[in-house]
Amino acid sequence: MWFKALITRSLIILFLAEGTAQVTHAQNSPELVAGIPVNYDESLTGTYTLPDPLVFSNGKKVKNSKQWEKKRRPQIVALFEEFQYGKAPAAPAKLSFDVFDPGTPALNGKAIRKQVTIYLTGDTSKLKMDLLVYVPAGAGKPVPLFFNVGFSANSTVIDDPGIKPGYIWGREGTRIPVKPAGGFGRMDIDRFLAEGIGFATVYYGDIEPDFADGIKYGIRGHYLKPGSDYPAPDEWGAISAWSWGLSRAMDYFETDPLIDSRKIALFGVSRLGKTVLWTGARDTRFGMVIASCGGEGGAALSRRWFGETIDHMTHSTRYFYQFAGNWRNFRDDPSASPVDGHMLVALMAPRPLLLQTGDTDHWSDPKGEFLAAVAGGPVYELYGKRSLGTDVMPPAGQPILNDLAYLMHAGGHGAIPSDYDVFVRFMKMHFLK
Repeated sequence: MWFKALITRSLIILFLAEGTAQVTHAQNSPELVAGIPVNYDESLTGTYTLPDPLVFSNGKKVKNSKQWEKKRRPQIVALFEEFQYGKAPAAPAKLSFDVFDPGTPALNGKAIRKQVTIYLTGDTSKLKMDLLVYVPAGAGKPVPLFFNVGFSANSTVIDDPGIKPGYIWGREGTRIPVKPAGGFGRMDIDRFLAEGIGFATVYYGDIEPDFADGIKYGIRGHYLKPGSDYPAPDEWGAISAWSWGLSRAMDYFETDPLIDSRKIALFGVSRLGKTVLWTGARDTRFGMVIASCGGEGGAALSRRWFGETIDHMTHSTRYFYQFAGNWRNFRDDPSASPVDGHMLVALMAPRPLLLQTGDTDHWSDPKGEFLAAVAGGPVYELYGKRSLGTDVMPPAGQPILNDLAYLMHAGGHGAIPSDYDVFVRFMKMHFLK
């Protein structure tokens, strides 16, 4: 089996990356993570056959976009729900919004700031998330939006003293206040505002904390069946929970007259890169996804043995809680899974999708993401949209910006300042023609 082959090369030190942050690579990397072999040798990636997104489960070929939309696409979404991310509940009947900052001039007159508390249940004392929104001052019409799901409180993302003070979760289940000065996750939104694009951000911990016991404090705990202390193996992991929460933000955006809810680009890094991919796949209201370094469990091909694997992700000491329990069943043989990263890519069609990565982020497997985009391209072509148009991986710094797009910078995990310039360019191509 491929997972028992010899392992070589190096392993990056992986940490949550946000905004312009990058992660440094170790010079002398371990050959095991959680006791599991790691491979960085292209000659050892193994051979594999990918499921064809355009072939029904009965072996018949998808003939047109209507068949894809009505039949094949729902099949694939259901497979991801059952075997990888887990099934999530429908939108809550008692969802409500408190627009406590309805429109304040901010950022030296460049923007109008809005702040909204979204109550995820009928109980407004808990299970709520704060949404921070900026639109260009004097826009005159609803604007496209770059929507960031972040690793830290809203008050640390933008240098604006008017933002509601926030907190982050400690792993002991405590909420820790954060100072606005921060630095981790800080984003320069002027480049968006200058082009007529709004910006919004939400802290993923408001939806559910990111640790194994986070279910006790997050939205999944609210939906547990009586007598149960954990979701069933085909029910939602934390990624599906975060994704569910992002859909509740979209519920708000659809009510805001300053925002063009058809033109929202959803952005996240690392595990939140996986989250935005799954969100765009299951909620077609999002008009664009920009996924940074999603890696294993995102766009990277699980069948290709390189970098992080299903076994690493679902190990009891690591991130098992982020996925449906069923995904652990494929730790020894990813080829047995009915889904893979290219099918997640295909579910975004015909909407614009940009996969962004770094050429030294081997843990996330940049080539595996590129190959997934190549294999998912025929679904874009089914709609008459532009796929990558090549199966030759471009060098760092040479983006492919079609309807299906790929961007790899020289460097590691996360997004760097020059990537954001490309994000703006991509949004302008599709939203501001």
